[in-house]
This record gives sequence, structure tokens and C-alpha cells, in this order.
Amino acid sequence: MLEIQDFPHVIAALNAASVVALSFGYFFIRSGDKTRHRAAMVTALALSSVFLVFYVIYKANSGFAKFGGEGVIRPIYFTLLIIHVIGAITLVPLVPRLVFLAIKERFNDHRRIARWTWPLWMFVGISGVVVYVMTVHLYPYVPV
Repeated sequence: MLEIQDFPHVIAALNAASVVALSFGYFFIRSGDKTRHRAAMVTALALSSVFLVFYVIYKANSGFAKFGGEGVIRPIYFTLLIIHVIGAITLVPLVPRLVFLAIKERFNDHRRIARWTWPLWMFVGISGVVVYVMTVHLYPYVPV
């Protein structure tokens, strides 16, 4: 049974898996394989959706993690975190719009928006894993 303290690890794994699925989706569409592209992107969307459920449950039960790093790493970490959060918020309307356009087979519009959304989604996924590694493994908060 998963305990709430295990959630950050699950969240990071889901983030990493979504990055892998997004990478495959990009590769497949560049190769002209629309069927596999669709499967990879549906997988990325499903993984991100499960991530969101775990994330909301975790934050509702434990709040935000404290960063234990000191010195020059603090502004680096918080800059990355702020950009990550802004990117994640930006994805909220973009990803459903992309899905809508794909379902409606409006592929020119889908492609136009995907050129901005895919790199942002990749950045948010990768930076989420980096934030996790920094907060949980490299610079955990240790109360004095």
C-alpha cells in the first residue's frame, strides 16, 4: 500500500514516464507514423493525468516541500521552480486544446500549437524530475 510519503517518488516516476512517451510521440510523428504517434501521445496524456491526481492528493495532504539547499543553489532552484510552475500552468489550456484539435482532425491547427506545446510539456516534465531530485535527494530540508 502506498503511503503519502511515497507519493513524491511516484509523481517523479510518472513525470519521467510521460517525458519518455512524449519523446516517442515526437519521434513517431517525425517518422510519419500517425498511429504510433497517437498511441504515444495518449499514453503521455494518461500518465500526466494520473500524475495530476497523485500530485493533488499529495499536496492536499502534505503541503509543499521545503528546500534545504543553502547558498547559490537556492536562487537557482527557486528560479527553476518558478519557471516550471508557470510552464505547468500554461499547459493547462494548451494540452486539452491540442487533444480537441486532433479529435476534430484539424491537424494544421494541431501542428501549429503542438510546435509550442510539445517543448513546453517536455520542459515541465524534465524540470519536474529535476525539482524532485533537488528537493528530495540532493537538498532535503532538515529541521533544526
